[in-house]
Amino acid sequence: MNTSGLANGTARLGLAAVSMALLTSCVPPPLTNPAADGETAAAASCAPELAEIDFGIISTESQSNLQTLWEPFLADLSVALGRPVNGFYAIDYAGVIEAMGAGKIQLAWYGGKAYIEAAKRADAEAFVQTVARDGSRGYHAYLITHKANPILAAIDIEAGNGDAYVIQHAADLTLAFNDPNSTSGFLVPNYYVFAQQGVIPEMAFREVIFAGSHEATAQAVAHDQVDVATNNSEALARLQASDPEAFEQIQIIWTSPLIPRDPIAYQAALPDCLKAQLRAFFYNYEDEATLAALGWARFDPADDADWHPIRVLDIAQQKAAIKHATALSTAAKTAKLEALDQQLEALKSATN
Repeated sequence: MNTSGLANGTARLGLAAVSMALLTSCVPPPLTNPAADGETAAAASCAPELAEIDFGIISTESQSNLQTLWEPFLADLSVALGRPVNGFYAIDYAGVIEAMGAGKIQLAWYGGKAYIEAAKRADAEAFVQTVARDGSRGYHAYLITHKANPILAAIDIEAGNGDAYVIQHAADLTLAFNDPNSTSGFLVPNYYVFAQQGVIPEMAFREVIFAGSHEATAQAVAHDQVDVATNNSEALARLQASDPEAFEQIQIIWTSPLIPRDPIAYQAALPDCLKAQLRAFFYNYEDEATLAALGWARFDPADDADWHPIRVLDIAQQKAAIKHATALSTAAKTAKLEALDQQLEALKSATN
């Protein structure tokens, strides 16, 4: 089982409602922390045309669960910025990307794959990376199955060779991905398990579904509704705390290389004073209880280039799919591959 860092693992490859308020005459409503009144007034003097801030949150779990986790943090951010910060909970990852592109949100928590799409399509700019409670800046994608699934009889759990069995017996199995814009719920397992072997899941498996969130794929496995599903180390840790009975039904059968942890990004066009306030808040945020509920210890400074390894992996997956595409002519494949190679070279130059 390959457990090397994602950046090292990819080096060998070559490397979307809430409206934005533009109410210049609107005075932000008073906040509830009297001790912070002076700071609140100073913060509100920056970009007064933005009476509210809308914060996009990707759909890793149900909206009710996410609201419970995020609302205390958003309340603290509201005080720091001197205006309300509203949570925007889309039904899928694309919803958050599209919302930022349309100017309906100014700030978002993304996964790596969703972020690189948002940077390309919505002018998102990463400035923070989440750090796990154990201090790690990475996490792992998984393939999981039910502990009573007969396929476990043929899988060496200690060796983590479930990926080989899944590929060999795909025609007899059902597979659940998370979301097409999920890093650990699609991009990473799709590349490392399937694309490198020339396998197109939609053609190879008896049935492939996109369940929408890590919570949904985990519950599908826990209730024995699918044979195999994607998930990740963060989501299963939350499931263990929130629904231990479901967690106990799940068996990991494959573990990915390390994946860079999630970015927080703002719109590149935000006023510089607001960007500075956001950076200061995130870099210095220390509410341990609120962070722990989110599964984090702190936020570290970051920039767009920290997710170049995800871009490299995304391009590599595209290349593998093109090479095995039977509907493309040789000339079409060559042209597409050359264009992707140019993108890889550009990333390599930007990294060096």
